[in-house]
Amino acid sequence: MKVLRLDTSAQTHNSHSRALTTQFISGLGPDVAIIQRDLAKGVPLIGPDWFNASFTANDDRDSAQNQSLSASEELVGELQAADVLVIGLPLYNFGIPASLKLWIDQVCRANLTFKHTPEGAVGLLENKRAVVVFVSGGTRFESEADFATDYLRFVLGFIGIRDVQFIKADAHMSDENSLPSAQEQADQLSRDISANTPVALAS
Repeated sequence: MKVLRLDTSAQTHNSHSRALTTQFISGLGPDVAIIQRDLAKGVPLIGPDWFNASFTANDDRDSAQNQSLSASEELVGELQAADVLVIGLPLYNFGIPASLKLWIDQVCRANLTFKHTPEGAVGLLENKRAVVVFVSGGTRFESEADFATDYLRFVLGFIGIRDVQFIKADAHMSDENSLPSAQEQADQLSRDISANTPVALAS
């Protein structure tokens, strides 16, 4: 099993999302290859050169265009190689961290992770699953103030990843059961995946 781990928390030592992500991955067992990407350390912005290069055929790109897409090519390659995508998602101001949005912009690439058809866009990343570790201090998961989960579920589905599970540590500053419950969820989900037990798709 190949796992791509994305950390997005601006915190390091005191990050609940990082701790829960580590717990979940540790529960998958020893036979796991892990690609670790700490997005909080920086993801390049996309700009005019990036767009021009991305819409130029591979064989027609010059060295400058290839350089513009180098970060994107690396991030897409990591995603394509993974069987399981694990995202640490702290809720920042009711949405996803900026670093995660930058990653999404880099990996949503026409003819690489999705393609246009007469019937609409079709995701190209098949047979993958995603596990999202959702952590918030005061906002409830999937409440009207949570603008992160539906967006992330949609974007992952857009590139073909429709099996998306959430480990939820929501409103943990007021709910003393939130973090212990999330730890139990992490352990159970890692056991299910290790045993290849089918799990219900998130609604």
